[in-house]
Amino acid sequence: MDDPVVYVSRVRIERVKGPYRKAYLPVEPQPVSFGVHSEIAAHYGTDLNVHEPHAATLDYLVAAAAG
Repeated sequence: MDDPVVYVSRVRIERVKGPYRKAYLPVEPQPVSFGVHSEIAAHYGTDLNVHEPHAATLDYLVAAAAG
């Protein structure tokens, strides 16, 4: 491919604890929280009494693809 790169996404991910992460995205003033919930938490054996449920990265991917 000879086309020049048009955009490079500069995202920083911070692991907080267990499955909980924060993503720092371009233009967004606040970080986005990622984690697990419901069936995803059950699959990974995550205790939601210990880790607050948050949308998973999969949820964001589905939302982005649907948009």
